[in-house]
Amino acid sequence: MAAKNRGQLIKEARTAADMTQEQLARKVKGLSASDISKAERNEIALTNEQVKAIAKATGVTQKSLLEAPVPKKASSGKTSSSGKTSSSGKTSSSGKTSSSGKTSSSGKTSGSSANTMKVSADEKKLIQAYRAADAETKKAAMALLKKSKNDEIGGILGSLINNPDIKDALSGLQSLF
Repeated sequence: MAAKNRGQLIKEARTAADMTQEQLARKVKGLSASDISKAERNEIALTNEQVKAIAKATGVTQKSLLEAPVPKKASSGKTSSSGKTSSSGKTSSSGKTSSSGKTSSSGKTSGSSANTMKVSADEKKLIQAYRAADAETKKAAMALLKKSKNDEIGGILGSLINNPDIKDALSGLQSLF
């Protein structure tokens, strides 16, 4: 009897935890129910962080999922519905190209580094926070990032000073002195 692969173990863990794919997706940041389904069928490769989050959510050991064999087709680089690509850089019909520069069905092309970029742990946290943010927060973050270095301190202080909650807190502190 062959060892169970990662997708099979994820499905077993999810069903043993009496969870739907939708319920599990809500507990794992960055994954949709469709992504969970694809991972269970080994159609997409998950990051170690995603696998660890699935293990935590389903109550199985991280080691059991991380050390499970991953079939070759899961590392083929198919894009998940959230737009993530695995190691080969191939994407679906979203219009992005693989690292080889080949054009997909929509006819758009891009450079070879368009789909992959190394990021630090802090940058990854920023990306995750940005993706989870609402539209207004995203707009404010972009405005802050686009400011020049001289405007940066003024922009941050101005946004803090003009924040009604902070104004109330400062007023409360001033009354103590």
